[in-house]
Amino acid sequence: MDVAYGRHVIHQGARFMQWRKSFLVLAIVGVLSSCRGGEGGDPNPPPTPAPEPEPYKATVSIAASRADSRLACFKGNGEAECGLRLYQIMVEAFVDGDSTRDYNTGYGTSSHKGDLQGIINGLDYIRSTGVNAIWLTPIFNSVRVSGQNDWADRLDATGYFASDYFNVNPHFGTNDKLKELVSAAHAKGLYVFLDGVFGHYKANAQDYASPQGRRVSTAGQADGDTGRLAVYPDDLEFFKEVAAHWVTEYKIDGWRVDQAYQVPVQYWDDLRTAVAQAAANVSYTNSADQTVHPLGYMVGEIWRSAGEIASQGYGGAASPGLLSAFDFPIRYSLVQTLAVEESGNGNRAASNLQAGYLNHLAYPAHAMPNLMLTNHDLVRFGDLLQRGALAESTDDAYWLRHKAAFSFMASYSGPITLYYGDELGQELPGFAARESNTSCAVNGRCDDHVSRTTAIVEGVPSTVGGTPAVLSARQSDLKGHVASLMALRDAHPALANGSRTHIYSDSNVYMDRKDKGADNVLYVLNAKATPAVLTVAGTAIGSGGVLVGLLGGADVVLAGGNYELALKPFEARFFDIASPTAEGPQAGEGSELSGEGPLADCYTPTVEGLGPLNKEIFIRGSYAGGNNFGATPANRRFAYKGNNLYQVVLHEPETTAYAFKFASADWSREFAVQGAAGSGDCHGATSRSRLGPWHRVLHRHPRSR
Repeated sequence: MDVAYGRHVIHQGARFMQWRKSFLVLAIVGVLSSCRGGEGGDPNPPPTPAPEPEPYKATVSIAASRADSRLACFKGNGEAECGLRLYQIMVEAFVDGDSTRDYNTGYGTSSHKGDLQGIINGLDYIRSTGVNAIWLTPIFNSVRVSGQNDWADRLDATGYFASDYFNVNPHFGTNDKLKELVSAAHAKGLYVFLDGVFGHYKANAQDYASPQGRRVSTAGQADGDTGRLAVYPDDLEFFKEVAAHWVTEYKIDGWRVDQAYQVPVQYWDDLRTAVAQAAANVSYTNSADQTVHPLGYMVGEIWRSAGEIASQGYGGAASPGLLSAFDFPIRYSLVQTLAVEESGNGNRAASNLQAGYLNHLAYPAHAMPNLMLTNHDLVRFGDLLQRGALAESTDDAYWLRHKAAFSFMASYSGPITLYYGDELGQELPGFAARESNTSCAVNGRCDDHVSRTTAIVEGVPSTVGGTPAVLSARQSDLKGHVASLMALRDAHPALANGSRTHIYSDSNVYMDRKDKGADNVLYVLNAKATPAVLTVAGTAIGSGGVLVGLLGGADVVLAGGNYELALKPFEARFFDIASPTAEGPQAGEGSELSGEGPLADCYTPTVEGLGPLNKEIFIRGSYAGGNNFGATPANRRFAYKGNNLYQVVLHEPETTAYAFKFASADWSREFAVQGAAGSGDCHGATSRSRLGPWHRVLHRHPRSR
């Protein structure tokens, strides 16, 4: 397959891919085998250790790109929001601290006895993981309706379909207990965020007026068996009151917003303003004995493509919506690289991490993406490792891959979120493969809720009267490593709030430099099970002296203009660049794709007819106007160029990113580009290629004028 991008072209065929050597270094790693045996001597000799595999080697002579400081947390302005390290808690599943406050039913395999007291009991442990904030799933009161069945009870336990938005669910505790929790968390240096459900509610919510006498509308569509969608602008004033109330009365620091796309993007400014005004009018004493205002941070959940996150959450530069949203695209790149995603697709090249970052092209400059590894709707990283047959919890690789994933999160510019238990490598024993929809809900093992397991909190019993949890050596080691990474983010602001220069990535290794003022940090990751040795030019990373090893790692000296970095399987290293050069990382002129061929010309003559596919093929995707893969606009239709070649020329008005496929209007012909990402605005396909069934993200820049 040939894919052309403006004046540059990637030739993608069944057998070869032509790139400029400066853009990508390809390496082939052979599989080594050894024979054991011998004559005489001990008839039962101890087994001879397998020889160490030959290390993967690569040379880095120039940086792959120049510094990126476009998004809010890449600018180095010091926003507190960029340094957030949230710890997500599924309230009903976490810890039972009060035997009178139980649901005893719910989704997932927990005991369904979690409550606010249980969270209070776990605050010291939570703080010891290195986080600085907690996010609680919804604690609003969900009131049963007449004839409600167990499935509706389970939904109530999640909190995501609330009746009374101004009182705590009595299954979790009381209003006063929440105030106690918030105060205790603040005293320990933890921000507190609640889960705001502003786009839907339980069908009886209109029965519960706000303190100011407002009620939700009743004209919205049904949402499930017991829910109803909110209507905007009818419900705007009600939810502005909700958003401000919990800040004013309970001094929470802001909101995680559920299904944020359900609120039309133009109203997020109103809701943000209500939160900001409420935060400015109250204060509390933090762990440093300082009087501070609540932070007022809001982060949206839009479990969709980067383009949809931008359009439905962030809004445009002229009229911003949300300022932060969860970074689902990079989350998928992360699990695809070090494990597998829920579909089983994964164990990809380290360069897939860089492909994930390219999704940020879709976001406006005010965006603060928030990266997570797991949440309550996703499968735990440990279970994904088992789903991909990559490692079991008894294997070293299981724990090393966890450490690698957390290292990438530590290097990320912007807020990050840890899901409870992931810091311990928690998984559900006996679960790996996706289970049938006919049985998984009853057993609590569906992919969208299997991570809702009873918490393991060191020194705290999971149920009232139970035995306090004791961590295994491996759990304790991983938790300690996570805490060290979180402390590193605290000590080096370049990690959370600095510009990012992508230095290098290939099949095995990944390298970034992060900068904020005089803080200059190099991050290097070996994403594979083979040891790696990298020869890195000092000019490529902008360093003229020693690389000081962080997290207890050894220093590396410059010799002959190069550094030699040795990495164990799945090892990540962080270095302080002690002597940054004035020039910084040198990218040279080879950081763009180039090539030759018929598709390098955007004006290749069209041949009459539909060609061998005998169908009109379109770029269908999540781009603006793409109707989430449903649209087939004429300006995205391929023309047949003869010799089995197809081409479409696109003109994007601004830098963008979106997922796409090539397909006919009736989907009888369907293709996807395997591994293509570049810049430019020409696209072509050839029917000679065998294309895979994966969606890909397409990144394009405006045409040069």
